[in-house]
Amino acid sequence: MTGRRQSRLDPRAPRAALAALALVALAAAHPVAAAEPPTLRLNDLEYLSMPGLDVMLAQDYYPEGHQGGVGIIQNGQRVATNGELRLDRTPGQWQPIPKVIGRRTVDRATGEISVRMAYPDESRDRKGFNPIVYPDLRFAYTVRVRPEGQGFRILVDLDQPLPDAWIGTVGFNLELFPGALFGKTWATNTAQGLFPRQANGPGALDAHGDYQIAAMARGRRLVIAPESEEQRMSIEDATGSELELVDGRGQHNNGWFVVRSLIARGAAKGAVDWRVMPHAIPGWTRQPVVQVSQVGYHPSQRKIAVVELDKNDTRRPPIVVSRIAEDGSLRTVLEDAGEEWGDFLRYRYRRLDFSRVGEPGMYLVRCGEARSSPFRIAADVFARGVWQPTLEYFLPIQMCHVRVSERYRVWHDACHKDDARMAPVDHLHFDGYAQGPSTLTRFGPGQPVPGLNQGGWHDAGDDDLRVESQADTMRGLALAWEAFHPDYDQTSVDEANRVVEIHQPDGKPDVLQQIQHGALTVVGSYRTLGRFYRGIISPTLRQYTHLGDFASQTDNVVSADDRWVFTEDNPQRALEAAAGLAASARALRGYDDPLAAECLAIAQEVWTSAREDRQPPAPGPRRHASARIALGVELLMATRDRRYADYLVGQREAIVGHVPSTGWQVGRVLSLVDDPAFTKAVTDAVVAYRDEVRAQEGKTPYGVPYEPNIWGAGWNIQAFGMEQYFLHAAFPQLFSADGMLDALSFVLGCHPGENTASFVSGVGARSTTVAYGFNRADWSYLPGGSVSGTALIRPDYPELLVWPYLWQQTEYVLGGGTTDYLFLVLAADRLLNQ
Repeated sequence: MTGRRQSRLDPRAPRAALAALALVALAAAHPVAAAEPPTLRLNDLEYLSMPGLDVMLAQDYYPEGHQGGVGIIQNGQRVATNGELRLDRTPGQWQPIPKVIGRRTVDRATGEISVRMAYPDESRDRKGFNPIVYPDLRFAYTVRVRPEGQGFRILVDLDQPLPDAWIGTVGFNLELFPGALFGKTWATNTAQGLFPRQANGPGALDAHGDYQIAAMARGRRLVIAPESEEQRMSIEDATGSELELVDGRGQHNNGWFVVRSLIARGAAKGAVDWRVMPHAIPGWTRQPVVQVSQVGYHPSQRKIAVVELDKNDTRRPPIVVSRIAEDGSLRTVLEDAGEEWGDFLRYRYRRLDFSRVGEPGMYLVRCGEARSSPFRIAADVFARGVWQPTLEYFLPIQMCHVRVSERYRVWHDACHKDDARMAPVDHLHFDGYAQGPSTLTRFGPGQPVPGLNQGGWHDAGDDDLRVESQADTMRGLALAWEAFHPDYDQTSVDEANRVVEIHQPDGKPDVLQQIQHGALTVVGSYRTLGRFYRGIISPTLRQYTHLGDFASQTDNVVSADDRWVFTEDNPQRALEAAAGLAASARALRGYDDPLAAECLAIAQEVWTSAREDRQPPAPGPRRHASARIALGVELLMATRDRRYADYLVGQREAIVGHVPSTGWQVGRVLSLVDDPAFTKAVTDAVVAYRDEVRAQEGKTPYGVPYEPNIWGAGWNIQAFGMEQYFLHAAFPQLFSADGMLDALSFVLGCHPGENTASFVSGVGARSTTVAYGFNRADWSYLPGGSVSGTALIRPDYPELLVWPYLWQQTEYVLGGGTTDYLFLVLAADRLLNQ
């Protein structure tokens, strides 16, 4: 594409002259305003800001997820990130990354922000959740960002010059978000071109055998999207070095466009000196965003519309609720100023309670020029097409060891029929898997383990089977079956022939078939290994990052490419898995009695054998107290055996002390425990927790305890809503259903940020239809899958990008991330229509 930019200039002119004239014309088209322009200044949150432009440095540190280093938010959109020294032109997830040394430094007088960084990061070098292999290179440096009018400078000072062997390898990278640039142009002083939809060659293999795509452009000055008011940005290297524009997707499917300059031989102080000028639209103010549930509301449900505003926006038009007529006209049913809620993150919020609007129909909410998606008000709003996609699409599609078809489409063929070989000992794998000095079983390293090629669901796009995700999915489905008995049959499951047909009923409840499918892998592992597996995962990174049909990841014949099975001595995880089996045993009775009996027997055996005193409780929002309490609850419900009730009574102090994680569980069995003193102690603790929940809910305009981090909080909000249901059921005088319903509305679209999509793909007027599943390379989605949702770009920017490769925003998972949502919708439908 180089040299073929559309232009009205003389097409016979040399390319260098064309580029120079284009830049001159661009400057003439946008003269400097006569009024004193705003400039970048350091704000209270310690980043540089002016209307239409924010520049952060090292407030995020998640470079493998495209968050970290120097980051730029331009006219309301994050356009660049990961401005830092890297050892690769287009680094991927497992390439070396620097570590931050100490705290960021802020100079209030000059506005300069700086941070010390170094290679290697010893905490990640061949250790940790995802080990990284660092080369034998040690150096430290300081990255500085300094405001200069409406732009800024990026400076890097090395403590000492790089070794000669690393000249030509170490460079300063800045990643540009591709989703905002497709079809837009770039220009240097010598060439012009377009940002392509897909990575295009040419390229060649380097000395390490890695494919290196040729640079799209080179030059001392680069202009990004000159034709775009929203995204025009120039970068100039003041050291005299050449800038390189590279398509990072040439080496990694999830790469971004990269602007890079190399560190020169002998350079130390001022080794990098970039002048960056992003165009901020004069007087820019972000447009209001109206946030509602993308599905709608029950007539008797509390209904809150949230309007998210730029803090500099002083306009206060009324908030209008309109009913959509058959001819497309809008009939105003409510017009009100609403309430000024206040500030949250970087925005200001107004809210309108329109609960009194209850007439069935289609509606939308407007505030000035901003409007919501259309939504429905009806008594059966949650009865069809809301929870069902999770059961009739997502769970079947994720099923392992079977062929999954839907009419003309094959979602994936029968896969991993060669599961699994025993993992090598003393081995640190990736994605949190590790095998200790023993296999803990009768099987040796590399030996095929029979009985593991049945059942289970793939986890997101990684196709591993973690015991906790399998068991938690089973437990969530079992709780939904017990509470609501969704006798729904849209899927045919033939385990013997490994065939699943979506939208072909077979006379069996889909929920029970899915529980059965999960039990086949969890019970099968225990039956063969004599213990639960840690999980089954790909042996190589090439297989782990595989995209497309799972069946093509291995040859489905016992051989060297088989997945590995890991074991561990982890009593907490074993107890958690056993809780899933105990709940499943209750659901499977009368459907698959032999399997139900085996589930219960294993759960009881784990209850007896698991020794928690050898390991502290695992971290996480649901694991603050002993996992044995959860298992005790499930076994008490499954057996009515008094010994489990006595155990719970004996754990009163632990239960009361961790009531946020235990209250909803223990509340389910208070009548079975039948101990007035125990009931009073738990109830008193729940009263205190109710006050804590109310305080948390009041911290956000959404009525839920939303504390965003690098990862989206959608799954946590679903879990909160599910727990609120059980607290409402056990303690109706203390907990209303509003917390549960507000959590559901949050997941379905009433959440922070410009992207108001439902976190559940294919559900609602607008939903996340570019998501991180096994088909993420296709820019598509799996209906009914729940994504992690709106994440936080620290310190205050909520983001949900339309991009298939950000796992911290749009990844699907199993466990509560799937079943809590299904449970929430069923609960809402039941409670609101009682």
